[in-house]
Amino acid sequence: MTQDAQENAIWRVHAASENDTETLAHEVVALLRRGDMVTLSGDLGAGKTTFARAMIRHLLDDPEIEAPSPTFTLMQVYEKGNLHLVHADFYRLGGADELAGLGWDDAIDGALALVEWAERAPTALPADRLDIHLGFADVATPEARDITITGHGVFAERLAPFRALRDLLRKSGWIDAKRSFLQGDASSRAYETLEKSDGARAILMISPQRPDGPPIRYGKSYSAIAHLAENVRPFVALADGLRAHGFSSPRIYGHDLDAGLLIVEDLGREGVVDDQGPIPERYLESAVVLAHLHSQHLPDTLPVDNASSYVIPPYDLDALLIEIELLLDWYVPHSRTVVASGARATFINLWRQALVEVASAPPTWTLRDYHSPNLIWLPEREGLARIGIIDFQDCVLGHPAYDLASLGQDARVTVPDDLELKLLATYAQRRRAADPDFDMAGFVRAYSILAAQRATKIVGIFARLNQRDGKPGYLRHLPRVENYLRKSLQHPALAEIKAWSQANLPTLFSDV
Repeated sequence: MTQDAQENAIWRVHAASENDTETLAHEVVALLRRGDMVTLSGDLGAGKTTFARAMIRHLLDDPEIEAPSPTFTLMQVYEKGNLHLVHADFYRLGGADELAGLGWDDAIDGALALVEWAERAPTALPADRLDIHLGFADVATPEARDITITGHGVFAERLAPFRALRDLLRKSGWIDAKRSFLQGDASSRAYETLEKSDGARAILMISPQRPDGPPIRYGKSYSAIAHLAENVRPFVALADGLRAHGFSSPRIYGHDLDAGLLIVEDLGREGVVDDQGPIPERYLESAVVLAHLHSQHLPDTLPVDNASSYVIPPYDLDALLIEIELLLDWYVPHSRTVVASGARATFINLWRQALVEVASAPPTWTLRDYHSPNLIWLPEREGLARIGIIDFQDCVLGHPAYDLASLGQDARVTVPDDLELKLLATYAQRRRAADPDFDMAGFVRAYSILAAQRATKIVGIFARLNQRDGKPGYLRHLPRVENYLRKSLQHPALAEIKAWSQANLPTLFSDV
């Protein structure tokens, strides 16, 4: 283990009172899983049983349970639902060999074990365990404790991010907030809601540094070629950048950039769709927001904090092409068809020809996931601020048509053809009002090309989510995106790609 890893596996906390000690015990519970062992050490009277009792009461959600010390019984067992909890005290043991007579191995099989005086039987301790040492802090404050939490084995890796999260919550003033899991997205990020007793709410975003995948081209991974965010720095930079230009992106209440942790403003749950589908007025307002964004002179470099900045990468030809290959890699096997290597090369070359034009156009901020799951309706705000934008960390410098295509051909909800046309018209009117030279015909051409490119990418992503990631729920959206793809391929600029698709993806056109 490296020196940095060893330091991250140890957490030292000063508890000024017994209440602080119990609060820390409650926090540690969030780190535990079935089958784990927690060992508690320290001098007589240091508070091992107090710490264990606080953990037991929190685990059982019963603040009144007595949870006596097992000094004489040696072992106390608790059961609640799927929780099997063993609280043991080895103080009276003469050695590990005496545990066999107690049926120790059977007792802790699949259980969460809390063991006081575990040092009396060191050979019985697993390599993977969490040790909590309690020491007296000073004579003047009898209840104060210096507590050292050490992760051994797998706990060494689990303790570092846990410690970073608890430190961030405490530093940001959210340590006492109620945490609830919030439905995540198709990425590896996780989200929780935070709610204080006074009703204040925030979102906890957990997005640790994403390990780079294997090199697939030019010595680079897929995410590097596609310019996908690999940490939370782009989110912080773009959130602040969007707000600076008058848009409603979440405020950052606290962050640990190295650990990939953010506490951000909760913009609510009211979206731009209802049970019947898109709410036209809100979609149109979302198009107006894009037109306003694209009419501005936007920087390509944004500050992250006082010491660093973020350069928005280009949505270049390599990125656009690596995305369309997702269809070949994942959607083709999903549709039970085979594409020969020559046909595969033709597909990529046809797309290269189609995308050169849009890739070389004057760029703007392309937020990349500008569609219903990431748009929040904020009726209490005015004008453009009524549209909350919550997903933009993969922002690139690209053609303005891409984000409008994301909205007009929303992958999660069917956008009627007439509404899509209204979105295009509304956007064009706003752009032309800001710039009389705005090229509507050229924009529509780019819109069709990028809508088809996005649909090509998404059918591959949804197939991959099913096959590789075990998330079959996304397949319910596949017919919608297939329909968008067929529709966009009708544009004359994509005639050759349409012909290729009809020849090599018969299932895509079988119901047409």
